[in-house]
Amino acid sequence: MKLSDLGNRICIMGPSNSGKSTLANAISRKCNLKVIHLDQLFHLPNTNWQERSVDEFISLHDMAIKEDNWVIDGNYRKCLSQRLFRATGVILLDVSTSSSLLRYVNRTLFQRKRYGGLEGSRDSIKWKMIHHISVVTPNSRKYYAGLFEQLTIPKIKLTSIKEIKDQFDKWELTR
Repeated sequence: MKLSDLGNRICIMGPSNSGKSTLANAISRKCNLKVIHLDQLFHLPNTNWQERSVDEFISLHDMAIKEDNWVIDGNYRKCLSQRLFRATGVILLDVSTSSSLLRYVNRTLFQRKRYGGLEGSRDSIKWKMIHHISVVTPNSRKYYAGLFEQLTIPKIKLTSIKEIKDQFDKWELTR
């Protein structure tokens, strides 16, 4: 599949720390699409990942998807149906739980600034996040895999860090 086959409104889903934000930024640069990181809409800037109210988040989300072109990374089931309705293509990153955990530890300990990070906040190891990745995410992966199979718009599923890296090369994306 060519990157252009996904159109000008691309939704990237997958487990936490699977590389969604990095891929979204690379696609944004290559295709001149607005990049939207849902974690940044869901959390208040300059906090330790404090959540916005659901109503405020949904409002920000719905304004963002009204745009003509975008690449959005994140899941957030509460507003997924309206995002998929507007999407012209979907990328599902379905990496293993162990890969997500390793990427989480790496990014929190060694990366000072990262794509999709929260403005004014520094990532740190949180038990809540480890629990989310190791307990909640495996069930979510099944849900998103099933949803992915039902989609009729252009889509691509990448199931390992190696496949993601290979796709970067195929699409000539820069990290």
